[in-house]
Amino acid sequence: MLADINCDMGESFGLYTFGNDVAIMPYITQANIACGYHGSDPNHMAQTVKLARDHGVRVGAHVSLPDLAGFGRREMKVGREELRNIILYQVGALTAFLRQAGTALSHIKPHGALYGMAASQAHIAEAVADAALVYDMPVMGLCGTLHETVYRARGVGFLAEFFVDLEYADDGRLIITRRHDAVDPAAAAERARKAVLGGTLTTAGGRTLEVRAETVCVHSDTPNAVEVAAAVRDALAEPDHS
Repeated sequence: MLADINCDMGESFGLYTFGNDVAIMPYITQANIACGYHGSDPNHMAQTVKLARDHGVRVGAHVSLPDLAGFGRREMKVGREELRNIILYQVGALTAFLRQAGTALSHIKPHGALYGMAASQAHIAEAVADAALVYDMPVMGLCGTLHETVYRARGVGFLAEFFVDLEYADDGRLIITRRHDAVDPAAAAERARKAVLGGTLTTAGGRTLEVRAETVCVHSDTPNAVEVAAAVRDALAEPDHS
């Protein structure tokens, strides 16, 4: 693969179902599993960890603000120490299920509003770094934002991420929506190749910006996520020189 493919998943809880994790799992290399604050519950966390392990997919903690009703996509005012503890709590829960399954944590990725806040608010990015250092884990984020500058300054590993099913504003900011619409799989695959191989993206306003893409995200709650993930995997497959 020319880059990793990650997916935010394991977000179902109780009787509520989000995404088709079983169908998506064969097309990805990294699973960001919800830890109970924006989605998931103990049973779904355990099931998704086992599913990822059985497919040889690395598992990251998809940590969120405590906002189950808003699916973690609403901003909140929270201090650095409290947020650090919120993240530690979530990663600890997922780590228990990973240990039970005989596998290990791979990375941490903030979810939704927390992701956007950490990209632009120093105390939020510092809190993410505080928690990541406890677990000695790299963090996924947007290059050229506080994700990168704060994490690198603190000695936290940084995984530059690109989104194929969300738009970017002309200033490079990710446009985080409350609900994800279907996207054209072929267009998503082309965006992925352009980002990974060409190092560029096209914004919602038509501007061309530089980008680094070590890992490419497909959201499991994008309505046609399975088709998008399959197209992106084909686009990022290493060329066969045999």
